[in-house]
Amino acid sequence: MDYKIKDIEKIFVGDIIENLGNNEYVIKINADKHQIKILKMDSKGIEFILDQKYHRAKYLENLTNEMNLIVDNVPITINMHPDLDKIVFKNSGGAKSFDTQITLKSQIPGKVVSITVQEGDSVNQGDVICTLESMKMQVAVKSHKSGSIKSIKIKVGGNVAKNDVIAEIE
Repeated sequence: MDYKIKDIEKIFVGDIIENLGNNEYVIKINADKHQIKILKMDSKGIEFILDQKYHRAKYLENLTNEMNLIVDNVPITINMHPDLDKIVFKNSGGAKSFDTQITLKSQIPGKVVSITVQEGDSVNQGDVICTLESMKMQVAVKSHKSGSIKSIKIKVGGNVAKNDVIAEIE
C-alpha cells in the first residue's frame, strides 16, 4: 500500500513480508527491510520496537484517507493512499458521464457515518453524498453526475457492501 506523509512529496510503500511469531515481523519500506516487534496495540495507539529502537504512536483521528497520529511526541499526518478520493470517485462513476445511470453505488464495504443530502436535493457532479467508514478510514462517496436525489437507499449507522446502491440521482 502507498503512504505519504503530509507536506512531504515522497511516497513510500510499506509491506509486511514475514511473520516471525511472538508479535515480531520483517517489514519492507520501499527497498529497505526492517524488523519490528509490537509491544502493545489498542484503539488508542501502538508501542513497538523498530530496528532495536523503542517508539510509541498515539492515534488521533482518521479522516477519508488520512491518519493523524503522534509518533514519539511528533504530530504526523499520513495519507494512507494519496489518490484514494480520486479512485473512489472514478469507480463510483465520477470519471465518466453516466447521464443514463441513475444509481450511485458503493465501491467499498463500510458503515454509513453520515448522509449529507436528502431526497429532492439538487447535487452537482462531485458533491459528497455520504461518508462511509471502512478499516478505520472515512471515505467520502461523491455524486457521479449532476441532478436531483430521487431516493436514498442507506441509513446512518447501517452497513453497505461493495456495489450496494447508495442513492438514485435523476
